[in-house]
Amino acid sequence: MAPRLQVTPLAVFERDGLKAALRKAGLPGEDADDGGALFWRFETYEDVPVGFGGLEIHGKDALLRSVVTLPPLRRFGYGGAIVAALESEAQGRGCQAVYLLTTDSKYFAKRGYAMCEHKDVPKAIRSSAQFASPRPEAASAMVKRLG
Repeated sequence: MAPRLQVTPLAVFERDGLKAALRKAGLPGEDADDGGALFWRFETYEDVPVGFGGLEIHGKDALLRSVVTLPPLRRFGYGGAIVAALESEAQGRGCQAVYLLTTDSKYFAKRGYAMCEHKDVPKAIRSSAQFASPRPEAASAMVKRLG
């Protein structure tokens, strides 16, 4: 059973904590100040910080991004709970598919994501800062259909 988390929208002034957590995990976070991205903070119901995650909404598609679980809490199912919460948020906003870039395709395959070619990702998502990063081809593109 996935852990239950409190989900709080991250204010723009709180994004330094997100960027620090991404840097510490070796993930890109330079574009976390991008106004088009939505970010959330995740905590246990005992107010223990768990991690962060974000979405970019592009019409009926979403880009899952900047998912990070804080190091002491990894391997307890919190990452999967964060991903599930973000998928629910995307679905609630009318999205039919969630795309992502990752170097850990096995992790996301276990959560229902399938590999796809970069060229098959919708143009609006390919135009995002995540896909425009210096080496997006080093990461696998994946998709999950919602609904």
